[in-house]
Amino acid sequence: MHLDTPAIVLALLPHGEHGAVVRFLTPDNGLVAGYVRGGRSSRFRPVLQAGNGVALSLRARTDSQLAAATVELTAARAALAVTGVGLAALDWLTSLTAAALAEDDPHPALFRSLEAVVSAIAAGAGPLALGEAVVRYEHRLLGELGFGFDLSCCAATGATADLAYVSPKSNQAVSRGAGLPYAGRLLPLPGFLIGAGVADAGSIADGLKLTGHFIERDVLTGRAGGIMPVRQRLAERLLRPQGTTQGR
Repeated sequence: MHLDTPAIVLALLPHGEHGAVVRFLTPDNGLVAGYVRGGRSSRFRPVLQAGNGVALSLRARTDSQLAAATVELTAARAALAVTGVGLAALDWLTSLTAAALAEDDPHPALFRSLEAVVSAIAAGAGPLALGEAVVRYEHRLLGELGFGFDLSCCAATGATADLAYVSPKSNQAVSRGAGLPYAGRLLPLPGFLIGAGVADAGSIADGLKLTGHFIERDVLTGRAGGIMPVRQRLAERLLRPQGTTQGR
C-alpha cells in the first residue's frame, strides 16, 4: 500500500513504548489506520489530536500489514475547541466515526461533513449550530451505513406535507395526522431535517432522540456501544438552558 492523502485524525491507541496506532478518515479511502513511530512524543502529541487535519502518508509491503504512517499537521483544529460543548462534540463525532466505519470503505460525503463540523467547532460555533450539525452528521452517517430514513412521504398515507414522526420499525416518515394516535411509539422528526423550520432547542432534542435511537440499535452494537456515554455528555451540554455555565 502506498497512500498519500489529506486526513482527519479520529483516534489514537498507544502501541509499544512511544508509538501509536492512529485511525484517520480520508476522502477517498474512508477509515484507515497506521502506526506512527513516536506518536506519543511531545513532537506528535499536538499533531495527533482528534479533529486535526493532516497530510497523511501510509506505506505497507502487504495489504495485511499495518501500514507505517507519517503525518504533517495542516489544520490545528483541536487546540481551538475550547468550550465544553465544542470539546464534547469533537470527542463524540470522532469516536463515533472511528467506531462505526469499516476500514478502506470510501465515504467522501461523510469526510466533507466531518470536515465542516470540526471546522465549525474550531471557529467557536454555539450550541444551537453545533446541535444541528451533530444531528445532520449522525443522519448522514446512518445513511452511509444503510440505516438512513425515508423522509420523502408518509409511510401510512403517502402524503408529503406535515411530516412529524419517524417509524422506528420502517425508518419512514409519518405525517402528524396519521401518527398522532401512535405518537408514543414513534420518534419525533425535527423540521430542520426536511427543510421545515430552523433548529431550536426543542427540535435539536428531537433530532438527538431520533438519530440516537438508530445509532444505538443499528450501529454501535456490542462492545462499540461503550462510547454511548460520550454522546450522553454531549447531549446534556447541547440541551443545557441558555445562560447557564454551558462553556465549562
